[in-house]
Order: sequence, then structure tokens, then C-alpha cells
Amino acid sequence: MEIKNITTLGDLKKSTYTSKNIKDELKDNLISKIQNKEVVFKDIHGYEHTVIPQLESAILSKHNINLLGLRGQAKTKIARALVQLLDEYIPIVKDSPIMDDPMNPISKMAKDLILEKGDKTPIEWIHRNERFFEKLATPDVTVADLIGDIDPIKAANLKLSYEDERVLHFGMIPRANRCIFVINELPDLQARIQVALFNILQEGDVQIRGFQVRMPIDVHFIFTANPEDYTNRGSIVTPLKDRIGSQIITHYPKSIEIAKQITQQEARIEDNVKDSLYIPELAKTLIEKIVFVARDSDYIDAKSGVSARMSITMYENLVSTAFLRTLRNGEKKGTIRLSDFHGIIPAITGKVELVYEGEQEGAENVAMLLMGEAIKSLFPDYFLEFRKLAKDGDYSEFDKVTEWFINNSKLELSFEMDEKGYQSAMIDIEPLTAIMDKFQPDVDKKDIPFFKEFILWAMVENQMLDRKRKSDKLEFEDNLLGRIS
Repeated sequence: MEIKNITTLGDLKKSTYTSKNIKDELKDNLISKIQNKEVVFKDIHGYEHTVIPQLESAILSKHNINLLGLRGQAKTKIARALVQLLDEYIPIVKDSPIMDDPMNPISKMAKDLILEKGDKTPIEWIHRNERFFEKLATPDVTVADLIGDIDPIKAANLKLSYEDERVLHFGMIPRANRCIFVINELPDLQARIQVALFNILQEGDVQIRGFQVRMPIDVHFIFTANPEDYTNRGSIVTPLKDRIGSQIITHYPKSIEIAKQITQQEARIEDNVKDSLYIPELAKTLIEKIVFVARDSDYIDAKSGVSARMSITMYENLVSTAFLRTLRNGEKKGTIRLSDFHGIIPAITGKVELVYEGEQEGAENVAMLLMGEAIKSLFPDYFLEFRKLAKDGDYSEFDKVTEWFINNSKLELSFEMDEKGYQSAMIDIEPLTAIMDKFQPDVDKKDIPFFKEFILWAMVENQMLDRKRKSDKLEFEDNLLGRIS
């Protein structure tokens, strides 16, 4: 019988439906997907050999889970992905406040209704997407919010005593019966509130305001926590940690390629913007390299972490900066430039926690230093290390670039320069063409201007050229004092 035709408890009993708890649902569906060679967590990248196997083991063990990791490590995304391991639809007693299973009701409302109507008890079907509840732990969260409390208004309207079970107002956890319930930033929850979770995790029941109500709540808990919070704002009380089945430690992407994959998946770029801009692969790589450099920087608090959201917002800002230029110039097509990276600074300054030295340097200066260090460290992957070019008596292609600047004063790259002007400016520096022909002869023609500007920025970082940033442009010129001869 099709689900839509099953509308009463009697019809449900005649069907092949079998009631099961949520942890069995997750376990059985995970086993099925693995046996069918399906990708279980298809949008989670970089965890294939670390976090995901541990997560799958925890699900097979029917454990509640604590995801422990720094900001921007996909903890909430993992929790939401678990919804896909639930059955597509489950039946509930119609209008039940806690999604009572018709075959195993636990609330007084559902029990009384079934006692009254028997097999004619109406049921409805809930899709798995409606079985995900999430609560951000904050210091002002109360037991009533999570578990429930007596509702005086309900008591007055129904003319019931406070001793009547029907006056109870259920909190978020009972209402999440047969669902996945996520508590984000668990250490922020006050210790006395954490204590209220003991029975739910161990025995699966709740007690509200002294009512001896045995309610075997069926909830799969996912907690998230940041190691920094253990010292800054609070901690997870030891008995609660003891009741959480598995603690899984997350991490940042271990390679640039994985980081790029995540950014491209998560960045919100509209199709018309994508169609109007060409984005060199080196630009995408540089975005991720900046984040990797930031995580190792002495200016940034390593304990706080550098979120993957930083690379996503930097990429969005980079694209928007170039798109804005094409709009102002009335151009239908444009190309990302390295000079467009001035637009990513707000995405950096708003995402990093600076240590004392970083505060002294200033957030914007730190952003520029990170960018410069990323360019400097990427340069040998495409060309050669500058120190290998600096042998006594050598006269390299890079020396010819500095010679060009001696003879031609300075190069000005306006942030609003149109495509034709930018292309022409890059072509005018003939030694850059020779460098590209020698080290990157097979690069796509559309990438060449970005690579040429990349060479100029790298030469600045290695003190072979000087770069000045004005309000509306960049100026490159010879740096006689710092130049490597």
C-alpha cells in the first residue's frame, strides 16, 4: 500500500511498515548505502580517510557524537548530512506535539487518542528533512527551553491542576523525538543545563518539574564544540562527556586542491557573474594559499583557527571586485587580475583573530603580509626560487625585468583599468614574455596576463621591485636599494 493511502493506525498495521528507533534507522541505511557502493557524505571533502570512517563507526555503534574542532571545519554540515541516512518518511500520530510513533506512543495525548479511536486513529507522514532540529548553546538557554516546563496558560484555559500531565509544555528535545538534534558549541551551555542532559543521554527519558513522567525519548544527539571554548567560555562537564558515545576530531583541508574543491562548492557566485568573468586557476590556488599561510602566521592566534569560510568569502569578494569593474567599464567579459586581490582584504580582516604582534601591525597590513607571503611561497611551484637566480655573474630574465623598469620609469595599474588597457600594460613589459616562454610555455593564453602580474608581485616580495598602493591604483617601479643583482 502506498504511503499516501495509509491514513489510519489500522491501515498502518496491515502494511509492511516496521517501527524502529532512529539509531537503528541510521545504522541500517548506512549499511545499505555501503553495500550498494554509494557515497554516503558526497559534499564533505578532505575527510575520506579521517573523520568519515570514524563517523561511520560511531553510527554503526549507535553512539551519540561530539564533533570537536576549530571554526569552519564542517561540523554542522556533517550533522545536517546525517539526515540523508534517515528513512524518507515515517508515520506519526496526527497532531502529536512530539511526533509519537503510532505503533509505540509515549505522550499522554497520543495514548488517549489511540485508546479512544483505536484503529481509526489518524496518522500522517513526516519527511526526513523535517526531522532535524538544531540549537545554538548560549549562556541564557534554560532547562525549560530544552526539556520543558509547566504551562500556566494551558492550565488556565483547560481548567486543569498543575498536577495534571496535560499542562506540560514540551521543550525542544521532546519535540525532536525520533529526530536528529544538534547542540552547537556545547561548552557554552551552563553546567547546570548540561546536567539536565544526563538522563536523556543515558536512559533516554525526561523529567519535567518533578513530574515522574517516564518518556523514552528517541533522539540521536550530535554535539559540536571548539577546543578554544574549553578555556575561553566554559567546558563540557565530565559526566556528560562520559555519556557521549564517540568524540570525533575534525581538521582543516590538508591540501590546496581539497581546499579549492570546498571553496568552489560553497562559494555563492551567480551564473551571470560566472559567465562574465574568466578566473585563472592560479587565482583560485592563491586564495587557498593565503589561508594556509594564515594558519601558520605568527600574527594570528593559532588556537582560534582560520575558518574555511575565509577562503570562501575571499573568493566571493575577489569575483565581485572584478565584476564591479566590468560593470563600471560597460564590458560584457572580464578577467580576474592579481590587482583585484585588494578586494579580498575585508574578508581577511573580519575572519582572523590577531595576537599582540598582529594588533600592533594592524589588520589590513597583516592581510597584505599574508598575501605577499602566499605569493612568495607559490612562486617556486611555477618558476624558480629567486635565490637560485642570484648567483654571482648571472644575468637572468628577472634582471631584465628590473632593467625594463629602470628604463621605463614605473608601471601604473588602475583598479578600474579596462581589459584592453590591462592587456596592453602586460604586453608592454617584454621581459615578462620571455620569462613565460621559458618557464610556462604551455599556459593558457587567457592566463598569461595574470601570470605576468604574479611575477611582478613576486619580485616585489623578493625586493627586486617596489610596489606602492594608492587609493585607485598600484604602482610598480625599480627598487635599486633592494634589488638582487
